[in-house]
Amino acid sequence: MKKITRTLLALAGLTAASALFAQPALKVVVVDMARVYDTHYKTEEANAKFNDAAQRAQEQLDQLTKQLQSAEEEYKVLVEESNSTIKSQQARDQAKADSQKKIEDMRRIQAEAQNFRVNTQRSLQQRAKIHRDSIMDEIMKVVNDIARSRGATLVLDKSGPSVFGVPVVLHSDPGYDITDEVVKEVNKDRPASAPAATPAKPATAPQATTPAPASGGFTVPGLTGEPKKP
Repeated sequence: MKKITRTLLALAGLTAASALFAQPALKVVVVDMARVYDTHYKTEEANAKFNDAAQRAQEQLDQLTKQLQSAEEEYKVLVEESNSTIKSQQARDQAKADSQKKIEDMRRIQAEAQNFRVNTQRSLQQRAKIHRDSIMDEIMKVVNDIARSRGATLVLDKSGPSVFGVPVVLHSDPGYDITDEVVKEVNKDRPASAPAATPAKPATAPQATTPAPASGGFTVPGLTGEPKKP
């Protein structure tokens, strides 16, 4: 009985050892995904388009700011006329009524500027996300292909910090870094007219130009104040 038990234990040990040795040896490679993404020619092209769209939006927002400044100046003139002692009562009453209408115009322009800024920012963010997701899918395929060709069993991204604020990969032998290979592969179809690879600058949403404070205290687009009524 003891002999049978020892035989079974020996067989179990051999099975476990065989399973252990059957596992592939661990081989790790690292890649800087942020650098690959930033230097991808499609990222550069998209960011150029985003920046152009943001610039056009900023120009439209500046026009709304100018309209608001002009309306505020007109409002101040109407307030002065409504308080003038040299004008008739009828003229003063008309100026006062016009100033109330001007307040509504200012509020409308301010709301339009605010909505325009928010909608433009949302649109640019959505476009950026769609682009980023598409490019990252492409990069991931290239990374996996190169990792497999290297016989790697694990790929680590060294571009970002850990939850402790330190690099995820503290040290790696340059021979295990496939970043340059990935960059070369994803840019192999770069058009001849495309610019050289440089870190891409993300598009920024247009920012409202704040007019100088006047009697009304209006700003664009924060809706932080309203004109003083005559």
